[in-house]
Amino acid sequence: MGVSVDEFMKLLDQLPEVRLSHGGSWVGLKVRGKGFGYLWEETETVGLKATIEEQIALVAERPDVFEVQFTAGRYGWVVVHLDKIDADELFELTAEAWCLTAPKTMVAAFEAEHQIGQGAQDGR
Repeated sequence: MGVSVDEFMKLLDQLPEVRLSHGGSWVGLKVRGKGFGYLWEETETVGLKATIEEQIALVAERPDVFEVQFTAGRYGWVVVHLDKIDADELFELTAEAWCLTAPKTMVAAFEAEHQIGQGAQDGR
């Protein structure tokens, strides 16, 4: 178990229009100019946008893997320790953060392509 920084960067390639912005000790993850995550290479951690409910659930369930980063409005950002999570779960959380941030048309196309979200639930 565990995901390296390089492996995480490759996961990002699966999400449309991800752009990186360097901010000193961290790298910002953006879609269409809006942030959905941060990477701290030195500590091998990622901060991801989530709902407040998911933030609370993740941290309560596995505090060795997840930490509360901060809350902003209706979102709760969560820190993920890369060495304690598998690639599939990390991709799912990263994709959810991306979906919370990307324009609705992009999200719908992504969910249809990957057979997730509302379209998959409706059998479309």
